[in-house]
Amino acid sequence: MDIKKQLLFDHSKSNTEEIVFYVADNPERLNELMDIFLGVDPLLKQRAAWVIGDLGRTQPTLLKPFDSALIEHLKSPKLHDAVKRNTIRYLSETQLNEELWGEAFDLAYKTLSSKTEKVAIKVFSMMLALNIVKKIPELKEELRFAIEEQMPFGTPGFKNRGAKTLAALEKL
Repeated sequence: MDIKKQLLFDHSKSNTEEIVFYVADNPERLNELMDIFLGVDPLLKQRAAWVIGDLGRTQPTLLKPFDSALIEHLKSPKLHDAVKRNTIRYLSETQLNEELWGEAFDLAYKTLSSKTEKVAIKVFSMMLALNIVKKIPELKEELRFAIEEQMPFGTPGFKNRGAKTLAALEKL
């Protein structure tokens, strides 16, 4: 399978699953997918994001070697929301190596504090930041401030996750 051609062929759940199985069946194929995802073509990056998101949920150990590259990639300007959402979701659901905690927290904090980010991206950023705060409790007040500042203006989903995160911070 040519992953690039397959991504362009169809943007559907079934096609995404087909690519996920293809890559998971032979992890060496992940390099081709990551080259596309971290590349420059916005449409291909967007479509690969769904595959990366599903791989992150079903085969997180496959993506582990790319954690640093994924964090660096999130600093790129004008990323499609699907790229940000799927990447931050994966990072929020994995155990990051200690050397990435600072950079990941900074990224999550900036995303969470943004006035323009979509709610899902903010919620996953909140979860990522909380995971790091559990390891570095000194960052607790920064995260609390970022959440409390936006709670009055948040959507129901943001407020729900914000309340759960604030409750978790109280227990730290």
